[in-house]
Amino acid sequence: MDVPESGAAGAAVPNLAEGFPAATRERWRELVAGVLRKSGAAEEDLGDAPESVLATPTYDGFDIEPLYTGAPPAADPGYPGLAPFTRGYRPDGGVAGGWDIRARHTDADPAVLRSRLNSDLMNGVSSLWISVGGGALPVSELGAALTDVYLDLAPVVLAAPGPDAVDAATALLTAHADAGVPADRVVSHLGLDPLTAAALADERPDVRGPARFAAEHAAAYPGLGLFVADGTLVHNAGGSEAQETGAAIAAATAYLRSLTEAGLDPADAAGRIEFRLAANADQFAVIAKLRAVRAMWNQVLQDCGVPADQRGMRLHATTSEAMMTRRDPHVNMLRTTVACFAAGVGGADAVTVEPFDAAVGLPDDFARRIARNTQSLLVEEAHLARVIDPAGGSFYVEALTRDLYVAGWSFFQELERAGGIAEAIGHGQLRTAVDRVWQRRRHDLATRAAPLTGVSEFPNPHESLLVREADPARQGGTAPGGFPVRRYAQEYEALRDRCDARTGDTGHRPTAFLATLGPVAVHTARASFATNLLAAGGIGAADPGPLEDARAAASAFADSGSRVAVICSSDGVYDEHAESVARALRGAGARRVLLAGPPSDAYRRAGVDAFAHRGCDAVALLTDLVEVLLTDPPTTTTDAAQGASA
Repeated sequence: MDVPESGAAGAAVPNLAEGFPAATRERWRELVAGVLRKSGAAEEDLGDAPESVLATPTYDGFDIEPLYTGAPPAADPGYPGLAPFTRGYRPDGGVAGGWDIRARHTDADPAVLRSRLNSDLMNGVSSLWISVGGGALPVSELGAALTDVYLDLAPVVLAAPGPDAVDAATALLTAHADAGVPADRVVSHLGLDPLTAAALADERPDVRGPARFAAEHAAAYPGLGLFVADGTLVHNAGGSEAQETGAAIAAATAYLRSLTEAGLDPADAAGRIEFRLAANADQFAVIAKLRAVRAMWNQVLQDCGVPADQRGMRLHATTSEAMMTRRDPHVNMLRTTVACFAAGVGGADAVTVEPFDAAVGLPDDFARRIARNTQSLLVEEAHLARVIDPAGGSFYVEALTRDLYVAGWSFFQELERAGGIAEAIGHGQLRTAVDRVWQRRRHDLATRAAPLTGVSEFPNPHESLLVREADPARQGGTAPGGFPVRRYAQEYEALRDRCDARTGDTGHRPTAFLATLGPVAVHTARASFATNLLAAGGIGAADPGPLEDARAAASAFADSGSRVAVICSSDGVYDEHAESVARALRGAGARRVLLAGPPSDAYRRAGVDAFAHRGCDAVALLTDLVEVLLTDPPTTTTDAAQGASA
């Protein structure tokens, strides 16, 4: 049907772009270069592509560009329901019923677990992820905990450490039989993952034994899931997105090989492997990661001769444990909401939202409810699942998906060249590769280039800490020498723990003295910066108000009884007073003298030990100050006064 070029009243629709020059990439670059020159960018850095100055490097070797267009085109993502399954393996996406809302449970008490399983299932949860064995629920109590669960309707996914995996799987199948569920209606998942178990326990992986066990039960239970290819092992150790997807594909490939060797058809074996990836607050990276990993698995199965209509992937996204904080934990609600949104947009088949207090200990019922309702709101009220691949067609997302596919596939091939992921775990190649990325990530965390709200930025030194029962299933699960489990906030939180312990013992928080030179309007910006930085390590800040000169600063410092001083003011005041103030503070007994501002050799020669500025290594600086404040012999007021007068 032809559409007339007129509005409702018959008037011609105006060309709103008329009179404006054509928007071209070259013109955009000219404008970018002009802005960058005004901001102080060096002319030699601009060149023919000035936007490269604004590019953000990733841990996977490619940059996030400031502008994406339709040319050059990204790899063809295909259509939903068709290979390469970048856009999902179902033509209708999750429109019919949303995604599978999966709740994680680590309670060891079967009575408590039974109650919480029932509460979850009555309030929107559709599948259960249960830790069994080790420090979690005893294997012998699994049946009792599942008494109220309709196992033919609510799938159970097991998480059991290596020694208990087979016994837990047997107990799960027994629970189904006791509940009268026919074998052909069992839709639960054994959760076998010997690679992750071996990596955490610092052992050589044995994949063939669990594969033989799984193959023995496969024929009798056609809907039973067998193995989990878990990329969160890499994510929780600080690895990159491409390392996580590459490791997950390598793990799934190892399980596929072992299952086919044990007698399963490749297509049947592939359909019984579930993938698990982490979703953090970097929403676009998560969306692209989930889209890329489906295309990677499609490529593996295509090479194995699996028909296209049987190359679908079951993908479980769980919110990142690494991003969770023990300090200011309610901020975790925001982190997990963004992560859940990204998982849903990225096409996850099942999503787990960690309760906001999961890093503190066993989550309470309120935190579980918030985690559960986060998903329900996004599915039922925000209608997030009613759009099929909502990110599809975005120039940025398609390019990011392509880049993560290339980087992830490269890492997968690296693991295959090492003899497979089992060999890479056993000989340490996987950990070495992940540790290299972790060192870069740790640097960004330490310098606050990757800020943590409530921890490294805007900490609340007066917060009341949540108290929860210890959760042995989540904490302390790595053997000495095993694959590390890291949280991004861990170094800052360890410093705050030390200072809080001293505060509890003495009734006084370790405190640094702020030498605030000049009027309030002059010193307040850097004093506020220093106060925020100190609080990130649990250190208080004593602000004496405006100080006129070195003598006033030394006298106020001596009265404070502190051992650390931070000079705070403007560059102009520093030019006139910083050197004399630094010497006076040192003479008054300061064990450490800091200056809030950029480094200067002249100030360093005058006695300044370190500089608090944007980009400084905050962890290293705070660690040194905590050591001084907690272990250095205290300075008496008399001694300090004598030093000041001298």
